[in-house]
Amino acid sequence: MASPPSGVLPVAKPAGVTSHDVVDRVRRLPLAQGAKVGHAGTLDPFATGLLLVLVGPATRFQRFLMSLPKTYAATARLGATSDTGDPTGNVASTGRHATEAAVRAAAAGLVGEIEQRVPLTSAVKVGGERLYRKARRGEAFETPVRPVKVARLEIVSFDEAEQRADLVIECSSGTYVRQLVADLGDAAGAGAYCEALERTAIGAFRLEDADESRLVPLSEALSFLPERPLDPDEERLARTGRPVENGVDSHAANVRLTAGGELVAVAERRDGLLKPVTVVPG
Repeated sequence: MASPPSGVLPVAKPAGVTSHDVVDRVRRLPLAQGAKVGHAGTLDPFATGLLLVLVGPATRFQRFLMSLPKTYAATARLGATSDTGDPTGNVASTGRHATEAAVRAAAAGLVGEIEQRVPLTSAVKVGGERLYRKARRGEAFETPVRPVKVARLEIVSFDEAEQRADLVIECSSGTYVRQLVADLGDAAGAGAYCEALERTAIGAFRLEDADESRLVPLSEALSFLPERPLDPDEERLARTGRPVENGVDSHAANVRLTAGGELVAVAERRDGLLKPVTVVPG
């Protein structure tokens, strides 16, 4: 009997559809064969770009892929704001004008480890309820602040007459790009919203390599994690969730456990051992 499909499918998401719409479409592809399907990192409907769709047992490993850094190409519209941070919301002019020098200085100030306020349109829960539901009722409340890392915020071009800046952003998982653009506008003194957004990379995955005809095997998709090959006795232990000796010269929190080049499990470091936390079904 053939093994059920399993792997990661890099998809180029178009504008105007949700990430859930993409998952539904992939679920109907012959490649998925009715397997469980999910994704590793939502893209807003207005946004385009790379979406990692997980098929079969690969869905168990979602959190490891979601933790990867992201790269975006974005267009910031200065001199206006949106209540959603993007073109789908209520856009209003601020009546203020940003100079190129102010925009570049603002961008430089947003690079590094920063504190970012979670936007009202987020699905993050506060008091057991998602923020966007509270916002729809018009409730007044403080949204949480979270640490994120912006490795790169480059102004590729700036049209002062049109008040548009083309950006390249490299950031940690959990960074809200719309909020980053709004913060850029505030720091530049004119306000801003994210007019266009495309995700161009997730870790080593690139948008130009998106191919819906090939599932990337888990062992390949998780190759960013250090590897610990197992002997047959260790493989039997790992498949039942029991720890194995460390044996990896790395400080990474998670390690791939493999046998014959195939993924057996992802393990966490615990008390000097490697404890399997997510195991590939045998």
